[in-house]
Amino acid sequence: MTEWLAKTPEPSLETEPFWAACRERRLAVQRCADCFRFRWYPRPMCPFCQSPREEWVDVSGRGTVYSAVVVHQAVRPELQDKVPYYLVLVDLDDAPGVRLVSRLVEYQPADVNHVPAGLPVEVAFAEIGEWVAPFFRPRDPAERLSAR
Repeated sequence: MTEWLAKTPEPSLETEPFWAACRERRLAVQRCADCFRFRWYPRPMCPFCQSPREEWVDVSGRGTVYSAVVVHQAVRPELQDKVPYYLVLVDLDDAPGVRLVSRLVEYQPADVNHVPAGLPVEVAFAEIGEWVAPFFRPRDPAERLSAR
C-alpha cells in the first residue's frame, strides 16, 4: 500500500497530533481553545482570533463529498495498475469549515469517470507501511465494492 504515496508524511509540531490519532484509528481535528472554531490545516495560531491556544477534538469521520476528481494518469510507473482512482474533498459533518482531501476507497461508480458531489462518506483507516492514513468510503454499505 505504500506505493499510493508520492512520499511518506513528515509530521511537524502542528500535525503530529493528527498522525498520532490516525495511528489509533481516530480522526482528530485541531480547534481553537478560545473561539472554538476548527482550523484546518493545523497551525500554531488561530486564523480567526489569533489565539495560540489549541485543542484536538475527535470527530466522527462522517462527511459528504464536496468535490471529486478521477485520476486516470499514474503519477509514478508503479501506480499504473491502480488507475483510475478517486480523490475527494470531504466536508466533515461535525467539524464546520473543515474539508479534507483524501482517496475514496471501496467505491466503483457505474460511470468510472464520475463521483457524485453530496455522496455521504465515512473515514476508513489504512496502513501504509508504518503509517496509518485516513481514506473515505461510501457510508451506505450497498455502494461499497465489498458489498457487490
